[in-house]
Amino acid sequence: MSKERDFLYAQDEKVDISKEVNFIWAIANRLRGPYQSDKYKDVIIPMVIIRRFESALEPTKAKVLDVLEKHPDYPDKALKKIAGYPFYNKSRFSLAELVNDPDHLAENFKDYLNGFNPRVQQIIKNLEFEKQIDKMNQHNRLLSVVKAFSELELDPKRVDNIKMGYIFEDLIRRFSENAEAGDHYTGRDLIAVATACVLAEGCEDLFDDYKIVSVLDQAAGTGGMLSTAYNFIKRMNPTADIHLYGQEINPESEAICEAEFMIKGQDSSNIRLADTMKTDCFQNTQVRLCLENPPFGQAWKGKEAGDGVEKAVMDEYAKGDLGRFPAGLPSDMQLLFFQSALDKLEPNGRAAIFSNGSPLFTGGVSSGDSQIRKWLLENDYIEAIVQLSTDLFYNTGITTYFTILSKNKREERKGKIQLIDASTFVHKLRKALGNKRYEITPEDRRQIVELYANFEENEYSKIFNNDDFIYREFTVMQPLQRSYGITKDRIGRLVNDGYLNNLYDEAKVYQLENSETELSAKEEKALDKMRSGKPLYDQILDRLQKNVTEQLYASPAEFSPVLKEALTGLNVEKKLFEKIMDGLSQMDKDAEIQKDRKGNIIYDKETKDTETVKLTEDIGEYMNREVLPFIPDAKWFFEEDLSKKKPVIKTGAEIPFTRFFYKYQQTEPLDKIVADFMKLDQEAEKLTRELFGDAAND
Repeated sequence: MSKERDFLYAQDEKVDISKEVNFIWAIANRLRGPYQSDKYKDVIIPMVIIRRFESALEPTKAKVLDVLEKHPDYPDKALKKIAGYPFYNKSRFSLAELVNDPDHLAENFKDYLNGFNPRVQQIIKNLEFEKQIDKMNQHNRLLSVVKAFSELELDPKRVDNIKMGYIFEDLIRRFSENAEAGDHYTGRDLIAVATACVLAEGCEDLFDDYKIVSVLDQAAGTGGMLSTAYNFIKRMNPTADIHLYGQEINPESEAICEAEFMIKGQDSSNIRLADTMKTDCFQNTQVRLCLENPPFGQAWKGKEAGDGVEKAVMDEYAKGDLGRFPAGLPSDMQLLFFQSALDKLEPNGRAAIFSNGSPLFTGGVSSGDSQIRKWLLENDYIEAIVQLSTDLFYNTGITTYFTILSKNKREERKGKIQLIDASTFVHKLRKALGNKRYEITPEDRRQIVELYANFEENEYSKIFNNDDFIYREFTVMQPLQRSYGITKDRIGRLVNDGYLNNLYDEAKVYQLENSETELSAKEEKALDKMRSGKPLYDQILDRLQKNVTEQLYASPAEFSPVLKEALTGLNVEKKLFEKIMDGLSQMDKDAEIQKDRKGNIIYDKETKDTETVKLTEDIGEYMNREVLPFIPDAKWFFEEDLSKKKPVIKTGAEIPFTRFFYKYQQTEPLDKIVADFMKLDQEAEKLTRELFGDAAND
């Protein structure tokens, strides 16, 4: 498909939106006073949408009103046909006409909005815009805002959908500087490179005449992903019949997306205001392509999760393979979006999903994140992961990635995963836009797509087997060898490490006795228990202090009689005695190796260390190479399932991306570092003298 790939690198015509955006932002500044700057969007976004609808309908508005005057019950479908769009407005008002009656402006404005067809009314209702009409009216802002917007040129014939998309992008970019953590608006340059990679292979059939292509974005935002995919596919095949689907939880973003869909002539009913974690709005729909940028690091459970999200996710997970989350539950919702995207794909479907680093390497071997990665690798779903530059998003500077998921890998890719370091394929913007300091130009996009499509190893592209990222976890421990003794240091360890806390915990007692709230019955009981344990606690420490010696014992058998002698006459139960023994012990390789009654070596849990090896590597060989040269008496174990007494082999997966592209940076020679330090020291001394004179040296 290399010859046909040129459509992926086409550069959109440079669009100048400065006039429109500056005009709109000047209107926003009129809201200062009654509105904080982060609330300007509550007015600006709905007003831009309303003006966009009005501008589109202006050429046919008179015809619609003429028909309604003669036939008040004229059918909805017929009115849309006259309007030329899947929406219309029955009101005699326009924004320009509303300002002619300032005394009734708020009332007439609401009447004007009620003149739109029901679907547009619902969009505006979702934005709760009537509240803003009343607020602006109360604070004498409504007239100037409506008048200014009536003069804004947004006629689709002069401001096409591409330009309108850039206008919305810039407005959202400005508003996103105050966005919630994890909610990152995706620039068109990022969308273009991810879309180009998805279409670069496995999509040859999309060139077929009148091909039906379905595209989904489960975190649709303002529709940038869907619009970009639409434009790319149309360049690829002008006859393609493209169906776009999107879900978006933010009312403002969803409203923008749906409004533009209406004006484009797309089926706006396929854009839904819904939380993807709670609802799949397209249950019976499978799609060929899925493109999305889910929120980074957003919780799906606990106090930080949205209302009802945790229950919805758990209910879906309980369905197992029949649900959208068959592989497990991760630490945040990004890997839930991965699973949901795969659930929606056709058997030959493909997806590109943006994320931070969390889905690649967060979590231990048994964590939900690790198990989901293992599932993705075992099912051969991950085709490639592309690391992008920092400072590409408007409101975060973190490193980001996009993962290409595929259900139709070409033969050479089967069982393999490609990692691409595209972090240097960017160009610096002349002026930063929030946190965005770089952009991916069409030439950068070409280089990234070619790295992906060529599927060759080089400085920027590494190819691995799926199994290279699946690993087993096991435990390494050393034989139990501990010396025992009643020394000052070991008595301090006994107290500081909490070996006697079940008897008396000074910090806990202080906390409970000084609590500002009334203690619960459980807390009262715990406090009484510790108060009653205090005398024995003091007696034990007093006896130990009186028996301090530097003598050490090589086994518990040697030390036990000594400790019993020291504690003679005290009511010390067996468990407490063993605790004190442990607290007075310390790892000592010269001590006796302890064994159980059957003569088996006991291993010291305090020396427990966790090691991981690739699934394809022999653990014995790993031990001989990485562990035994340093700890010759170490032994490895799998964890035991205590109920079945059988080894449990923990298997998980992680993709430590940066490890494979690490480049050693040579440090400067020591003599140069010392010289630089001395120079700085001399400069600092000179400045100090200039500021404080000779008194600085006194």
